[in-house]
Amino acid sequence: MFDFEIFVDSSANLPEETVRARNIRVISYAYSARGEEHPCYTEGMPFHEAAKKFYADMRAGMEAKTSLISEARFVAALSPVLREGKDALLIVIASGISGTYQQACAAKKTLKELFPARNVYVVDSANASLGEGLLALRAAELREEGESAKSCAEWLEENAYRMNSYVTVEDLKYLRRTGRISLVSAVAGAILGIKPIIRANEGPLPKLAVCGKVRGRKKAISALVEAYDRLADRDGGCVGIAHADCEEEANALADVLRQHGAKQVIVEYYDLCTGAHIGPGTVALFFMGQDRRETAKKESAAECAFRLPLPARKQPAGE
Repeated sequence: MFDFEIFVDSSANLPEETVRARNIRVISYAYSARGEEHPCYTEGMPFHEAAKKFYADMRAGMEAKTSLISEARFVAALSPVLREGKDALLIVIASGISGTYQQACAAKKTLKELFPARNVYVVDSANASLGEGLLALRAAELREEGESAKSCAEWLEENAYRMNSYVTVEDLKYLRRTGRISLVSAVAGAILGIKPIIRANEGPLPKLAVCGKVRGRKKAISALVEAYDRLADRDGGCVGIAHADCEEEANALADVLRQHGAKQVIVEYYDLCTGAHIGPGTVALFFMGQDRRETAKKESAAECAFRLPLPARKQPAGE
């Protein structure tokens, strides 16, 4: 038995069998659609079926809204563990994407008052989806090796920005709804077949940011492979692929990555919390590699490796 428990929010996107095998506890987000609220994750329920229906409904016009996990829900989830005399390590979605981290920190303060002899460690994963999940898996491995909750939290804080996340979407309208891009950009992108390449950025409040654009779906998927080739640590452990109901493309990407040196690849449907904002057809790649803060020093978002070539400039006569 371990002397501390690992918690994640459901954005961590880990397969059910992995959660059980690694003894990781999941606190679910909720989404509302058509006047009803639903959990994004239910322990023991087949996630593939729920996710497939969710993204099919989105394609049919369903709009889903999500909300952060409240302080009260964190307190309720962690209290039984602390009452048992264990500590808790809580890993949450990037603070620049959601206010969940702030709610988790507030819960930590409340729990310290309720259980002064126990410790709660809250970690901003600086990621979403399997970017968060793969970090939690590493924490579980460290726990199995005998590391304490404190040392696991310290490792996560030191290495969170080494988790690289690259995303491409099928339809720009979902990014427009959440304010990631303008209406003009969305319309132009749809007409020209432009696909944005999005990554988890290097800011102190880490969030997702557009880092480049390519034309066409095949080039967008190839851009994810290129990012892996440029930045991945081949000894960095498991690679993750999340997809919003485009399983065939995700599995094909996994095959390519194995050919490029990936030893272990998890392929999973996109968690519903994040997926509600980026839409069906999204494919995302997650891997340990070069620290994003170091990458940012070499290439600004405006000078990302993935850019549409500018049309050749016509020179006026006599120039």
